[in-house]
Amino acid sequence: MTDLTRRRLTQAALGAAVLGAPRLGLAQAAWPARPIRLICPWPAGGATDAVMRALGESAGKALGATFVVENKPGASGMLGPNELVQARPDGYTLSQLTIGIVRLPHMQKMQFDPLKDFTFVACLTGYTFGLVVKADSPVKSVAELVAYAKANPEKFTYGSPGIGTTPHLAVEEFASRAGIKLQHVPFKGFADGMQSLLGGHTMAHSDSTGWAPHVDAGTARLLATYGSRRTKRWPNVPTLQELGYETLADSPFGIGGPRGMDAAITKRLHDAFKSTLEDPAVLATFDKYDQTVIYLNSDDYGRFLREQYAREKAVIDRLGLAAKT
Repeated sequence: MTDLTRRRLTQAALGAAVLGAPRLGLAQAAWPARPIRLICPWPAGGATDAVMRALGESAGKALGATFVVENKPGASGMLGPNELVQARPDGYTLSQLTIGIVRLPHMQKMQFDPLKDFTFVACLTGYTFGLVVKADSPVKSVAELVAYAKANPEKFTYGSPGIGTTPHLAVEEFASRAGIKLQHVPFKGFADGMQSLLGGHTMAHSDSTGWAPHVDAGTARLLATYGSRRTKRWPNVPTLQELGYETLADSPFGIGGPRGMDAAITKRLHDAFKSTLEDPAVLATFDKYDQTVIYLNSDDYGRFLREQYAREKAVIDRLGLAAKT
């Protein structure tokens, strides 16, 4: 090959690179070119549904895009993460990710590997959980619940939004510490569980604060919450921790997508969702459901979940709920 030929090839390659650069930039600038699917893996009408819709609307404004919230309830909140395994990593399919993604793999076979199959966008908030009974229940305190359960093993029934969810495991942890056995009844989400409680089919319900209107209206009684301190909204209600049962359940959640998402798109999504944490409409929705801002950026969120994966294994093993091999 002559020097002249080499020079011409080099010039052609440089020219192609220069011509290609604007096209790449235009392609990235065009995203998002269509609505973004945001999966809420819980039923419509519940607390998480309301929060996800507020987040989607606010993030959509920040991106100049439309988020379409799709409810896929069931499987303890895992139908959204399951969808991500099959989705293209183009930034058009996202889901809420709960602590369940690093807990349930210790309890049963899952469709995903939580440490490999997701792109973590941001952690945004977390739930307040509590245990409620009907207002006319003879059980008026945690102490009375424990006394009843000791006298009637496995006769006290309680609902939760699914096996392996934080509201389920918090009660199992409490029961273990109290030396009692309760009967767990899993539901697809809050609405079904609360309907069962109010209809007299279950004796208690453990969940996030979708039950708050019933407590405030006097149709349900809040026995305890699971956080590290009493809530601002119900300052007279004790925590399980302060009652001596060493049960603490805070459950941050965030947004994720399929593994392999373009870093630039992930950054734009992160920035849009981070901006929602300064939106008065979003903060009002958080406040309505007694949620606080729990922000972690993409890297820190991934690191937190990897560390939580190990912590969850220890809890599952201690409660004897690990998958049998």
